[in-house]
Amino acid sequence: MLRLEKVATYYGQSYILQELSLAVQENEIVCLLGRNGVGKSTTMKTIMGFVPPRSGTIEFLGQKTTGKPPFYMARLGMSYVPEDRQIFPNISVLDNLKLGLASVKQHSAPWKADRLERVMTYFPRLKERMQQSAETLSGGEQQMLAIARGLVSDPKLMLLDEPSQGLAPAIVKNILENVREIRREGVTILLAEQSIRVALAVADRAYLLEKGRVLYAGTTTELLANEEVKKRLGIEPDIAL
Repeated sequence: MLRLEKVATYYGQSYILQELSLAVQENEIVCLLGRNGVGKSTTMKTIMGFVPPRSGTIEFLGQKTTGKPPFYMARLGMSYVPEDRQIFPNISVLDNLKLGLASVKQHSAPWKADRLERVMTYFPRLKERMQQSAETLSGGEQQMLAIARGLVSDPKLMLLDEPSQGLAPAIVKNILENVREIRREGVTILLAEQSIRVALAVADRAYLLEKGRVLYAGTTTELLANEEVKKRLGIEPDIAL
């Protein structure tokens, strides 16, 4: 479904992604792991078109999409939930969700209404707060809103950047349940996470990034069996997660 081949991305003169290659197959949950600053978010932004790569190839659904802008990627069926959520705080939950439908202009108003209702089955807490201003939501509810906004367009692939960051364990558990349900609907997910616990809870495979390169790739089971990987992630060898 998604393939990156030797992608190089810069911020000015800073070499961030250094010939990074990875692949995501249909209906997988794949996790990008690594500490802050290793290139996880830059990978997401490069895929979505916010930061065009200087070299390398990106393909999505069999099309070469290297350097295509975000609106083009959205129309192809990709959605992006950024690390900082980027919800609109001064408008209602409902209006935030309607903005998520902007990329599916080809669909009818009844389709959009049905899609919105479908997404709300995953997020009943949001359904109760549809007319509230988004700034009145808790941190966990704002994260749910960001994910719901990315889901209403009925994407084929969702990019989720650090969805568990700064949230209480109970809220993280709820969001991970949502992620599993979204995958059951047929949505493929690429997830960026620092938390190995989150990755192990939901991901089929993982890529460990370091200095903009893939240091390790494999299943999450293989990851836990690799002592060098555990060391780099700060997991004690004798601790089972």
